[in-house]
Amino acid sequence: MLPRTKRPFSPLISIVRSLRPVPISTVDTLQTKLRPFPDYSPRKPTLQDSDLVHRVTTALRQRHREPLRRVLRPFEPHIRARHLVWIISAVQSESPIVSALLDWARERNGTILSAEARAIATHLAVASNRQGCAKGVIFEGISMTHFVEQVIHTYKNFGSNPVVFDLVFAAIVEADKLDEALGFFRRMVNYGIIVSVDACNALLVRLSNDQDRIERLPEVFREFREAGVVWNSVSYNVVIHSLCKVGKLSEAHSLLREMDLKRCGADVVSYSSMIHWYCRAGDAEKALELKEEMVLKKLRPNPFTYNSILLCLFAKGRLSDAEVVFKEMIDNGVLPDEVVYTTLVDGFCKSNNLSAAYRVIDAMKDRGLIPNVITSTALLCGLCRNGQLAEAERTFEAMLEEGVTLDDVAYTAMIDGYCKGGKLNAAFELHNQMIQMGLKPNILTYTALSDGLCKQGDIGSANELLHEICMKGLELNIVTYNSLINGLCKLGHIDQAIKLMSDMEAAGLQPDVVTYTTMIDTYCKLGEMDKAHGLLKEMLDRKLEPTIVTFNVIMNGFCMAGMLGDAERLLSWMMEKEISPNTTTYNSLMKQYCMHNNMKAAYNIYKGMHSHGVLADENTYNILIKGHCKARNMKEASYLHKEMVEKGFKLRASSYNSLVRGLYKRKKVEESKKFFNEMRMEGFIAERETYNIFIDMNYDDKNVQMTLELCDEVIENCLISKSQDGRLIEI
Repeated sequence: MLPRTKRPFSPLISIVRSLRPVPISTVDTLQTKLRPFPDYSPRKPTLQDSDLVHRVTTALRQRHREPLRRVLRPFEPHIRARHLVWIISAVQSESPIVSALLDWARERNGTILSAEARAIATHLAVASNRQGCAKGVIFEGISMTHFVEQVIHTYKNFGSNPVVFDLVFAAIVEADKLDEALGFFRRMVNYGIIVSVDACNALLVRLSNDQDRIERLPEVFREFREAGVVWNSVSYNVVIHSLCKVGKLSEAHSLLREMDLKRCGADVVSYSSMIHWYCRAGDAEKALELKEEMVLKKLRPNPFTYNSILLCLFAKGRLSDAEVVFKEMIDNGVLPDEVVYTTLVDGFCKSNNLSAAYRVIDAMKDRGLIPNVITSTALLCGLCRNGQLAEAERTFEAMLEEGVTLDDVAYTAMIDGYCKGGKLNAAFELHNQMIQMGLKPNILTYTALSDGLCKQGDIGSANELLHEICMKGLELNIVTYNSLINGLCKLGHIDQAIKLMSDMEAAGLQPDVVTYTTMIDTYCKLGEMDKAHGLLKEMLDRKLEPTIVTFNVIMNGFCMAGMLGDAERLLSWMMEKEISPNTTTYNSLMKQYCMHNNMKAAYNIYKGMHSHGVLADENTYNILIKGHCKARNMKEASYLHKEMVEKGFKLRASSYNSLVRGLYKRKKVEESKKFFNEMRMEGFIAERETYNIFIDMNYDDKNVQMTLELCDEVIENCLISKSQDGRLIEI
């Protein structure tokens, strides 16, 4: 289960932040012979209207220190919308009076403030450098039928400042009337006015955020450029991000190149956006190339840039490359933030390298950063996934003690851990605790519980639980069905599993890669490779792309069936198709070669693994150490042990036993004794043959106490165990 990870930064957020308010500077005008602005022809007042306007304007000028409401009270019943236009025109040079009149008209009656009056007031506000007032009038005005028309018609007589069109365009965009904004832009071009690039950028951002209209963005970008808009780096960044979002990475990359030709220069946001989307597409090489290009241009990658690359490398299992990138980040003085550290913790946990994850958390704390619930949950998921339930419990309790607000993801991770560890009572108890805390269990929580029941063979209870889930209104998803199919397969009920696949399709859910991989794995473990191959073909016919897990399952099937030639051919085919094998792929082959005592072939696989940038894990070292011990290559085994300890990995019980016996047979008694004592201190149980070596050794040395102690251990650990009812039985 993946922890939810916040994304506090994205290229588009940076783009939006860089947008300034609509500029007050003069808008570019086209120096060509275009359509002239129309002349303003206001309605002429009658003698009675002229008299009223004269009396009002005289009162406004003479009593300007008094409250406007008091001044206008005698005239208020007689003032109509047409009068307001004439009054504003008469006092246009006195901006405080115009502003007060607008406020009075708004408070008195919205209908008195006509489109024409608002248009004139807008021009006057811009002319007197009161953009805030102008914006307010415009935003109210654009909902009126003839407001924009009136702004155009009154332009020549009241200010003739083209910034007013910037403000109108920006207000139309802000009101989300994007088609009207495009029409207004085209109309302005006919009058020789080019809306400013910053106002146009606001339109690009709006289009990029609208899923239904994002496809129009490149067309608008080209049209505005041809009309005369000189796009800047913000403009290009918005379009690059949007093209990437809809999967057009090559077009976006072309725009990145065009930025340098247009002399606006690609910046950190431009490169970070491209790197981010290449990483999301799984193209780590392109992302790394662009990062190097950034460095050559003296552009400094930021934490977001590095985090995108790290996520991609971890997803591809390229841990060594990820560590190189992280080291470069530190060396370049770019301080990791909580998101980067969380990526590292999650990546190392998913790669079964928990010691490295702990080192990252320690480094995080050294920098004064406190792991948040997302980081802690990533570690919790890693511990549960790796079967370290006791440590997961300690981490969970520590999170509670430190006051970390645990969410449904953290609880579900722990419940899933308990279920995978066979502790169903603890899982259901935590489920109840979760409800008491006011958290709502989701379908993933119940799927974990169902999966736990399936793993214990209690398919009936799992079905009952799922029926209960449906009664609560939660819809079963593909993960839930896959859990049941997996449970049936583990119990050997493969016919029922196939039937459940049909039921799933009847419910409107198509089997996915996990469904097919589970079924293929079952057939591989049964040695029925033909049926496994048939399911793989069916999967491909449905246009489902196998994952590395699918290939690992088939690889393991070939190895278990002793078909090592087919396994080698599968590995070569994966390389040809650019399907990157991971550590598990190589481990399967190495394990079989070690079991067949073919250490030369095992070494070649290990060497090939490193040449392709795939890092060895704890399992790799344990496989090779046991193989070398079996082949009596104790020098190589000791070297590998030293290397794995340096990387924070640990020996397993079987590896300890192999090392102890191998060293003893090579007459390296002290080294053998050291590993034997270390194994006992780690709590591992030695095999009977291993105990016999040291019982005989201590008996010969007349060390009676140790001999008796080891005899007690061998009786307890190797000869006697307890049955489920508590009786002692011999094993």
